[in-house]
Amino acid sequence: MRKNTHLDETLCVIPPETPLEGFASLAVPVYRGSTVVFPDAASYRSRAARAPDGYTYGLSGTPTTRTLERQLSAVHNAERAIIVPSGQAAISAAMLSVVKNGDHLLVTDNVYPPAKHFTRKILGDLGVETEFFDPTQLTDLEARLRPGRTRLVWIESPGSTTMEICDIPAISRLCKAKGALLGCDNTWATGLLCKPLDLGVDIVAEALTKYVGGHSDILLGVVIFRNMDLYQRTRLTLSSLGVGVSPDECSLALRGMQTMSLRLRHVGELSEEFAHRLTQSWSYPVLHPCLPRFPNHSIWQRDFKGSSGVFSLQVDGVSSETVDRALDGLKTFAIGASWGGTRSLVAPMVIANDRDVMPSSASTTYLRISIGLENIDHLWADLEGLLNTLQRQ
Repeated sequence: MRKNTHLDETLCVIPPETPLEGFASLAVPVYRGSTVVFPDAASYRSRAARAPDGYTYGLSGTPTTRTLERQLSAVHNAERAIIVPSGQAAISAAMLSVVKNGDHLLVTDNVYPPAKHFTRKILGDLGVETEFFDPTQLTDLEARLRPGRTRLVWIESPGSTTMEICDIPAISRLCKAKGALLGCDNTWATGLLCKPLDLGVDIVAEALTKYVGGHSDILLGVVIFRNMDLYQRTRLTLSSLGVGVSPDECSLALRGMQTMSLRLRHVGELSEEFAHRLTQSWSYPVLHPCLPRFPNHSIWQRDFKGSSGVFSLQVDGVSSETVDRALDGLKTFAIGASWGGTRSLVAPMVIANDRDVMPSSASTTYLRISIGLENIDHLWADLEGLLNTLQRQ
């Protein structure tokens, strides 16, 4: 005959309350949860009143998520931020929340390639017309803007791989004059080096996978706002799509943020030093906005507080086989996608198929370099070995 264990069974599910008085930790707790418990039935019935910021269900966030959102908002002088599963998700969520069937979307020709695919395929199938423009030519943008139809202009500065710098305030003025919103991918700079909202941008996307995470082990993104209507629309879009993030990933991002300013300062100083060294010692064009002869260098000086660790080398007329052989000899740099972690990376990029209006060549390989935290002498020796191999072709 079974003994009466009803009380024990309930205690297994509902533990006694543990007082938190006297416990003060520097670490942000990891709050995991899908169900949010309400104090009474009336509160549950009126739970919609908690939207968009309150807690109603785990999908919309936990205190861990909200802490990261508030910290990123503060860094950007913003009103709100929404954490999403990746940088690409941040771009997609921003665009989906703004454009609709019949709208016209303008995108800089040098954006992150998956963003282009999203505009062509996903948004195109939804009836959104996308055009691409040269971010260095304001007249090109002005000629393509359609008052009443262009709903959103999307930029990335510096541009993906080729590093072009946009005149963000000038683009913002053009957009406002034509009734278009302006969105910006700010992953390269983070809010520490550039605050696009202060420059006239309406909505900012960043991949937290890079410098915020800082250790190549998480995938997260963020969408950042001052306009509360845009914020509420984007929250609703993500909720309808069932998009949420793990508090564990957010916890790692919060940890990464504690050292981000130090890491960014270090890799930025090294990337600038290497860019100057490479310009003086080698014939391959160096694509880094810190260089005085780089196009729109003065705009970069005006709008950015410094450099991050990413720049590119333009290798013309060298076969892919030779480039690959040189890359295979690297000892300190690793070969891989993404960037912003502690390990230095090189990625060979051919962008001819990713450009619509800007000139490009299938015979040009761009070596995208991300500086990490290794010894400077080891990194420089590795780069010199790579370039010596290329020149011995």
